[in-house]
Amino acid sequence: MFSIFEWYYIGEMKKILFFDLYGTLAGFYPTRFEIQSQACREFELSVSQDGILRGYKLADNLMAHQNSTKPLRLMDESEKFNFFCEYEKLVLSGCDIQVDMKLAGEIWQTVRNIPYEMKIFDDVLTNFEKLINLEYEILVISNMNISGAELIKQFQLEKYVNFAVTSKDVGVEKPDPRIFDYALKISNFSKNDAFHIGDQILSDISGAENAGIAPILMDRDRNYLDFDRCLRVEDMSDLYSNLIH
Repeated sequence: MFSIFEWYYIGEMKKILFFDLYGTLAGFYPTRFEIQSQACREFELSVSQDGILRGYKLADNLMAHQNSTKPLRLMDESEKFNFFCEYEKLVLSGCDIQVDMKLAGEIWQTVRNIPYEMKIFDDVLTNFEKLINLEYEILVISNMNISGAELIKQFQLEKYVNFAVTSKDVGVEKPDPRIFDYALKISNFSKNDAFHIGDQILSDISGAENAGIAPILMDRDRNYLDFDRCLRVEDMSDLYSNLIH
């Protein structure tokens, strides 16, 4: 009996890999836990790393659902602030900390004022080179509100990524199948040629499935240990190992 992942290999080998960016290829430095810890100390709140990861799972699911209805890029500043108050409440709920909207907003403002940058994870570029040696093409699909060309330049991915497609380029966010269709069009591949790798169930897994593309879940925070709708990997080396077997 074939596993879900093995069924994808019946027929021709996949030729292109679509990657989500945030949570899959790149993350915050300092980490989200470190940022939240620093902010919460100002309010005499103590958080744990496991709790913050649980909370971000809930908060990022909220983000994915919001982007499937009214994306943040279309909100005014008041709407965005109210959204992030709810977002922060969910982050803290992972540590069993319940706050009202007013305090959540104050904590969120503190979080926003802590300097950070988004950086490519340490395991990405080496494994990109290995995947390219296997003759895969690599494309990034992101809900970031910058162009794909800007994304590639910002993260210095010119050597590895053939194209990047963003919600700014297409005018829709994942999980809308049109962003996946656009990626297929510019890459000149069919949906049967591609995998999409991402960390969000709604945006990445359901989005890819609805576009007819085989998904792979990147579960770096180990939030979905029992997930079995598709292949689940925990880092880029794990992905590479599965693609060569």
